[in-house]
Amino acid sequence: MSAPRSRPSRIRTIWDRPDVRHGLRVVAAAGLAFDLLVRVDQLPAAARAAAALPHVRFVLDHLGKPEIRAGATGLARWRGPFAALAEQPNVTAKMSGLVTEADWVSWRADDLRPFVREALDRFGPDRLMFGSDWPLCLLAGSYGRVRAALHQVLPALSDAASHAIFGGTAARVYRLAV
Repeated sequence: MSAPRSRPSRIRTIWDRPDVRHGLRVVAAAGLAFDLLVRVDQLPAAARAAAALPHVRFVLDHLGKPEIRAGATGLARWRGPFAALAEQPNVTAKMSGLVTEADWVSWRADDLRPFVREALDRFGPDRLMFGSDWPLCLLAGSYGRVRAALHQVLPALSDAASHAIFGGTAARVYRLAV
């Protein structure tokens, strides 16, 4: 009796499914952007979907939920998959929900700094936007504290870059008349 044969197979995720990709095409045809709410381990699949669907405008929520509370280890696990998704020109990223990925009680703005700086380096201000994740941010801090922390960890920005991150990118990507 011979051992059962095994065939190599690619692990399929929701982002690889034909029906989901069809749905994403429908979103694009309606002129809408699609918000990607994924974890770090799902970033490679999200990058495959973005590459396969270049006409879809994707917005990566929460920078892909890096494990900020894990510090340098979380940064190392996140950096590569995040960079691969950032290579897709049809993806923008939202700096939101970061404080709920940090220690809710003891987080400091400096905990966010390497993640925010990496996002700015990879996406630039024209593909990056601020989001508070209100009311969920209230688990770890007020809207004002979250916004102040982001201002604290971003480098000095030109007026144009600041405008992009704090409104312009969102208005353009979501096609908002403001």
